[in-house]
Amino acid sequence: MPDNTLSTLEQIKIKIRRLTKSPSSSQISDDSIENYINTFVLYDFPEHLRLFNLSTTVSFYTQPYIDTYEGDDIITNFDNIYTNIYQNAYVAGYKLSFFQDRELFFTAYPSVQNIQSIGVKGNGVRVNYTGTIPGGTTVINRVAPILRNSVSFISIGANKVGLEMHDVPNDPNDGTGTFTGDIGAAGSINYTSRVYDITFSSAPANAEMIYSSIVPYTASRPNSILYYDGKLVFRPVPDKCYKVDLEVQKRPSELLTNASMPELSEWWQYIAYGAAKKIFEDRMDMESVQMIMPEFKKQETLINRRTITQQTKERTATIYTDLYLETSKIYNQ
Repeated sequence: MPDNTLSTLEQIKIKIRRLTKSPSSSQISDDSIENYINTFVLYDFPEHLRLFNLSTTVSFYTQPYIDTYEGDDIITNFDNIYTNIYQNAYVAGYKLSFFQDRELFFTAYPSVQNIQSIGVKGNGVRVNYTGTIPGGTTVINRVAPILRNSVSFISIGANKVGLEMHDVPNDPNDGTGTFTGDIGAAGSINYTSRVYDITFSSAPANAEMIYSSIVPYTASRPNSILYYDGKLVFRPVPDKCYKVDLEVQKRPSELLTNASMPELSEWWQYIAYGAAKKIFEDRMDMESVQMIMPEFKKQETLINRRTITQQTKERTATIYTDLYLETSKIYNQ
């Protein structure tokens, strides 16, 4: 029987009906079997196995003055398509230092708040203030941009009640933001020009200072990346559009039609056993689960063999790896 016929969704369903002794659709419908199959393929399969064949590269472009990117900023439904981001990340072809520890990342790139007066005091009546946040570094004789999600305005109102508002960035490709907190009307901040328009919910008290809190920075090509909380944070903040290449692990593809097949034909029996196992579990038939487990694990081992063989001759990374590579280059010249 041709391979492209043996490993189709239709054949997987036939195998499952045989394993579960459910030849009739009155016992379990085709739609239900497909749901079990795709539940196993999308959620169980990638957690049981991390296969070499499911490693791939995702590319996207940074936006000027935008340091943080969520999965959907890269590819729609990113977090449900890819399970892992690995350390091989590049910007404009340059290798990035990859961090997953916030402490290490922000030790190397501290986000120290610059708190200063905006040059105006409250009078107990005025609530709206406009202007340009002063101070900070300058870049080519212009005010340096300020970090998104790090802008706030603070003061003291009547009866010594604290007033605070902080920024909420607009669309990721937009260089402006609004405010939340003790805000009485729509406010705005431009992250590159520092121009602000704020309205407190109640007036700062007479003679009370109004302070801004910002993190100024100098934008350039990033050389480090933090992956945390499902977000990618670049430092330095990009000054233009740069191509980013990420090595990722993807989930197996969903099987949607009777003619559809898994990425590798050899997976079809593993998928059938995995889906049959889930059917038995829902039926509370633990005896049948135990009966198919040896073959399920055998299929898992067979599938994993290709990845193990592929990686067998790869040198294990050590502190001497870079020295070994450089020495090899010298001898091969």
